[in-house]
Amino acid sequence: MGTKGNLLVGQSGGCTAVINASLAGVVETALASDAVGAIYGMRHGIEGLLREDLLDLRREEPAIWERIRRTPSAALGSARYKLREEDIERAVDVLRRHDIRYLLYIGGNDSADTAHRIAREAATRRYELHAISVPKTIDNDLPCTDHCPGYGSIARFVSTVTQEIGLDTEAMRRVDPVKILEVMGRDAGWVAASAALGRRHPSEAPHLIYLPERPLSRERFLRDVWECYNTHGYVVAVVTETVRDERGESIARTDPVFSRDAFGHRYLTGAASYLCDLVARELGLRARFDKPGTIQRMSMALASEVDLDDAYMVGRHAVTAALEGENDKMVTIERLSDRPYRARAGLVELEKIANRQRLLPDEFITERGNHVTWEFVDYAMPLIGGEAASYPRLAGMRAG
Repeated sequence: MGTKGNLLVGQSGGCTAVINASLAGVVETALASDAVGAIYGMRHGIEGLLREDLLDLRREEPAIWERIRRTPSAALGSARYKLREEDIERAVDVLRRHDIRYLLYIGGNDSADTAHRIAREAATRRYELHAISVPKTIDNDLPCTDHCPGYGSIARFVSTVTQEIGLDTEAMRRVDPVKILEVMGRDAGWVAASAALGRRHPSEAPHLIYLPERPLSRERFLRDVWECYNTHGYVVAVVTETVRDERGESIARTDPVFSRDAFGHRYLTGAASYLCDLVARELGLRARFDKPGTIQRMSMALASEVDLDDAYMVGRHAVTAALEGENDKMVTIERLSDRPYRARAGLVELEKIANRQRLLPDEFITERGNHVTWEFVDYAMPLIGGEAASYPRLAGMRAG
């Protein structure tokens, strides 16, 4: 068992539909333990720790956590802040001043790095701290875990929206026969790949999916679109905002105002817009695009129940692990079965997670590099909490 002391929890990175479920899991588990003294929440991630902007979560009414569990966004406020060397020393000083022995940080790759650096600094200074990273990222790109909380919900959103876009484009194909959907994703194509989860027939959307794991040739893209148009009479293509060409350069342009975040990740804009212009100019087909913003990662209306349960589970397990003396670890999800879906939580060393990515494996991408395989569908379908929302296809009633 670790030293009895106070607990601190924070949230970091892009908000999701289920990040608050992890927070609820942390707080409710801590409230039930006699080994935890005060329970603090840091406001706006690690910046709140550095400013000593801490909330006493024991003062909240117990019933609030059940409501927060099903509320999107980050109840404590989030941040994207990269620790400087002088920040790490201050962070440990603040932890010591408030007798915080359990540090739970909910976030993705960069947040794992933050927790790892603080854990190492505390160990160097002989301060007993149990730091556990709670996984969260819609990008689904953390290694050593079957999947990441946040992914199942954005996958459900994207797969449902793609079907809706497909029906609209099929009906409007005499006017706007090509539609391009641009979705989130940094270096990994898990989000774009999920567009395929509502597809039941080759004639249905999405006809094409382009991922950052494969370079996008403009010539091949135009050939794919023309082929699909001649086959189906309309085309729905899904691209990640970070899709790159054969030279490794982004199809999109860097945002002219905000070029990079604190961790050096570029803000990009315009991949779908550029490809629509390319289709119109080179193929003479009218093309339009849709680009959902932060709603795609935060829609509670389309949240996956599996995702909500997994997010709560990893929050609970993080506290249990910390109380058992674990440190410098991230909670993982181990899938036990698909039908019915069952999973359990595990642990992995943070040095295996921090600043590392898991890309879409080759077996999940078709040979032509413009769609996903059935192996991907089998992997991802259980995570969206059942079938994506589907719409009837009445025999003989096709848009003309």
